[in-house]
Amino acid sequence: MLAFTDETRTVTGNSTERMHFRTKAAIKEAIQRAAALSGVDDSTFTMSAALREAERVIEAHEHTRIEDVDHAAFFAALESPDEPGEALVDAARRYRARVTSL
Repeated sequence: MLAFTDETRTVTGNSTERMHFRTKAAIKEAIQRAAALSGVDDSTFTMSAALREAERVIEAHEHTRIEDVDHAAFFAALESPDEPGEALVDAARRYRARVTSL
């Protein structure tokens, strides 16, 4: 039996929010079976899995990871950037012509 880790236990506060969704019978049965095998109720199992996936997606979108081999080249480019090319200068000019800041 795999050990179940309830990801929601680390989140503070009261459970006052509701989420409503419908699912297919086969999905519900799989969730209920997995929850029973894990020794937790359906809600705990579902919320823990959803939270784990939500945190994974947020992490992937908020952080960029580069390999060690690319690290030096990346920071060298930041420290000594090339002069902007003609296409970039033209794009900036078009942007300033179209967008006004308040």
